[in-house]
Amino acid sequence: MFRTQLQAAVAAALCTISSAHAAVAEKPSTLADQQSVAITIYNENLALVKDVRRIALDAGLNRLALREVSGNLRPETALLRSLSHPGSLSLLEQNFDFDLLTPAKLLEKYVGREVRIVRTHPQTGAESTVSALVLAANSGVVLKIGDRIETGLPGRIVYDGVPANLRDRPTLVSELASARAGAQTVELSYLSGGLSWKVDYVAELNAADDALDLNGWVTLTNRSGTAYPNARLQLVAGDVNRVRDEMVVAARSARAMAAPAALEQKMAQESLFEYHLYTLGRPTTIADNQTKQVALLGASGVPVAKELVLQGSDYYYRSSVGNVGQKMKVGVFVQFENKEASRLGLPMPKGVVRVYKKDSAGNAQFVGEDRIDHTPKNERVRLKLGEAFDVTADKKQTDFKRRDTYSPWSYVHESAYEIVLKNAKKEPVVVVVREPVPGDWSMLEETQRHRKVAAGTAEWNVRVPAEGSATLRYRVLVRY
Repeated sequence: MFRTQLQAAVAAALCTISSAHAAVAEKPSTLADQQSVAITIYNENLALVKDVRRIALDAGLNRLALREVSGNLRPETALLRSLSHPGSLSLLEQNFDFDLLTPAKLLEKYVGREVRIVRTHPQTGAESTVSALVLAANSGVVLKIGDRIETGLPGRIVYDGVPANLRDRPTLVSELASARAGAQTVELSYLSGGLSWKVDYVAELNAADDALDLNGWVTLTNRSGTAYPNARLQLVAGDVNRVRDEMVVAARSARAMAAPAALEQKMAQESLFEYHLYTLGRPTTIADNQTKQVALLGASGVPVAKELVLQGSDYYYRSSVGNVGQKMKVGVFVQFENKEASRLGLPMPKGVVRVYKKDSAGNAQFVGEDRIDHTPKNERVRLKLGEAFDVTADKKQTDFKRRDTYSPWSYVHESAYEIVLKNAKKEPVVVVVREPVPGDWSMLEETQRHRKVAAGTAEWNVRVPAEGSATLRYRVLVRY
């Protein structure tokens, strides 16, 4: 019976839509009708909005103007359905009006139409009104007043009305057929741009540089053209290639990860497809043109390791170069494990980690920052914070010669190097010397045994005494 009523309503609406279009009064719906709103924001400036409103509809044809939707709404993704009476609505036509009312837009809409110009006499203050035809409104206004063509604005412009397709707020106008009269709870869902989020981490190192306190903050930015009061907020972390409806249906069967006592999880986290979904446990209001910060996680006493690295290059293994560099910079890195044993163990969305350390007066000072990619549980986080001030290196090539080969298409080079590491600190340090050696290579001589950490990388851990220096010498044979 219900389906028969709906089919009859649709058929009647389709037969009369062209003639009835002007006769059907527009039913405006504002945020005052909103029952709830839920937002799921993805990494790449994309959000799924679910806007639930209570609206009174007539049986048959309705022209519903849903005001204060996102100005970046993608109309092809909009879906309107009845929650209180499923199947009672049938969408016939849909228009998204995002051309907002401004003086310039109003003037553009009146090109080819008449307006009235009100002029004020500069001495007497008396007002006079003349009719004018708007000829153009591109980078200024061109008017025809009587038999004259004038540019600029000679006075106040009076318009007869506001064009129907010019709105003060972004509006989705839906022409639909309803099988019943009365109030219904409807849900409008759509994808929108203009909503984005990112994560910023703040870390504070302890005095010994062997542990840190970590806090993560989500920064939300809303430039969508409307506000979302008391919204249920969810964030999807991951590199989404194509958004599908099934991706936003959370897999509730996924087991929530247990957080250790030292980790304060501010947003609930769960797996979603091949991504991670973060849910704020309370409603929050996201105003238009607003940036808002929400706490994501907090952990204290996370063990870290500091590393000083002298990173080499492969170009000087191919030719004679002599002096490679004086007072070369030594990079400063810190790293920690994203594990429960390290008081973390939570998927960390990509973002910038800013690291601070307290000085002797107890004031936190900024010591460096680095960007991390999406980091799953049990992975290592490695941050480059800067270059060491008190630890430097002098590097030179002490020998280079070409060896004879049996083929004109191959090359064999033998070269030797000396690296002097200097430490001005009052405590000893260990510097990792990392050399990217090209081709097929073998170490002929070395003052300290190397580690072959990769096919083309040799590495030495060189201990440098306090306020002293240490010298590393090695000779390598390289085949191409």
